[in-house]
Amino acid sequence: MADADEKRMVRNAGMLSALTMISRILGLVREMTKAAFLGTGGLSDAFSVSFMIPNFMRRLFAENSISVAFIPTFKTYLHDGEDEKTREFLSSSLTVLLILVGAVVAAGMAASSWIVLAFGSDPGETAILTRIMFPYLGLVSIAALFQGMLNSYGIFAPSGLAPILFNLCFILVPMLVSRWTVNPARAMAIGVVAGGFAQAACQLPALLRAGMRFGFISPRRAFANPGMKKVFVLIAPTILGMAAYQINDLVSTAFASRAGVGVASSLQFSIRLQELILGIFAVSAGTVLLPELADAAKALEWKRYSARLGQTLKTLSLVTVPVAVFSIITCKEIVVLLFMRGGFTAESVELTASAFLWHQTGLAFIAANRVIAPAFYARSDSKTPAFAGIGSFAVNIALVAMLAFPFKGPGIAFALSFSSAVNCAILIFALLRKKTEGISEALSGFGRYSGKLLAFSLAAGVPVFFLREPLLALFDFSPSRLVSLGLPFLVMTLLYAVLGLGLLVVSKDKTAAALAGHFSRRAPGEKT
Repeated sequence: MADADEKRMVRNAGMLSALTMISRILGLVREMTKAAFLGTGGLSDAFSVSFMIPNFMRRLFAENSISVAFIPTFKTYLHDGEDEKTREFLSSSLTVLLILVGAVVAAGMAASSWIVLAFGSDPGETAILTRIMFPYLGLVSIAALFQGMLNSYGIFAPSGLAPILFNLCFILVPMLVSRWTVNPARAMAIGVVAGGFAQAACQLPALLRAGMRFGFISPRRAFANPGMKKVFVLIAPTILGMAAYQINDLVSTAFASRAGVGVASSLQFSIRLQELILGIFAVSAGTVLLPELADAAKALEWKRYSARLGQTLKTLSLVTVPVAVFSIITCKEIVVLLFMRGGFTAESVELTASAFLWHQTGLAFIAANRVIAPAFYARSDSKTPAFAGIGSFAVNIALVAMLAFPFKGPGIAFALSFSSAVNCAILIFALLRKKTEGISEALSGFGRYSGKLLAFSLAAGVPVFFLREPLLALFDFSPSRLVSLGLPFLVMTLLYAVLGLGLLVVSKDKTAAALAGHFSRRAPGEKT
């Protein structure tokens, strides 16, 4: 049974990763479109800041907070099997969410002119863009609640489809409406709102097919619901921790906006590249892992809980550590290939590549945080990740204040990476203190494995580093960027992959072999 559960989890994670990969590729197309239209000038800074404000609220009230508090509570109702109480809880959740988020959206739209003053970009245009995009918060909050419902049932496909639709709206809607807007940034803002609507709407049919029924009830009944009271207890420290984490972004952006023209938008382009990897692997793994760990914790199966967590962390390291090393070596080539067109100039490349290099030093830590935090949420402990987030926030703000003006984008990027490492260390220490059966072995195994992967990645990266300049010079004859830069980058990628995989094969790496086996073999009795 345990083996079947593991295979199911791997298949779900693989499916969600595949959908997320499509979404992130579209996300890159989205960022490439934005780069071509806006570059890294003042209008790009205004859009980056204005999108960050409702996006900050989204992360605070929607995705993470709702999932963390909602899924463990909803799992309890599903285990109890009382349909009427379950339906009442779902209706209460929707009603409370709409009341609270609706109030925040209305206040944000009304106060947008004052909110944007803290960020130093064009206050007039930034306020207008903020006002247009604030309703996105309400739509994506509903989408997050729907996602929590479906994930609790082990249904993940709509969660993977939703961001794909968002990116398609972001890309296509501006093309359709830009002729009627004052500037392309406002057309993109309309695309953001359309994408939020698509995220919520696409999940509703799956909810109905799963038999979930809910609606609006009186606010008094909704707030008095026992399940909602439990959600509020869990969500309060989560919001505090998420607030600290997201304020990191806001404060960093405020410093970046004052550090020089283009710094804020270059940091956003860099982070989007990083999120491509995080979204494909770390977010998908964390999404699938949380319901699994919640089930194990409820059944008091702590050995299974520890084993699931340890194996997920190892699998995540198998991807993030090698990718981080390779992208540090080839950061400039990656940025040129993806973004350099239209308004995205050579100066934009330098700003973004230098930030991306330092962002990638923290990739493995950020990815691990996305998986370790659900281990606490699964056991209804939202306080520990909150305290870790506050500690990380303090470190980040201190470093940003010291490094933003002398080092600009790279200094701010390094601050985020270092504070992410601090956050990871705090979470691991707290998890060890709980003395859960098997957790010490799982985490120590993860640490040793990450060290091994780092050594292998550096060994594979040395030839790439020394061959980089000769390869670029060899293909410099062509005026086509796909030839002059694309071909040497492909050679570097293949060389790095062959050397890295060769080291894994020679060392008889069990995690890599197990992962390959999961995707090459079907579970016994599984239908085609």
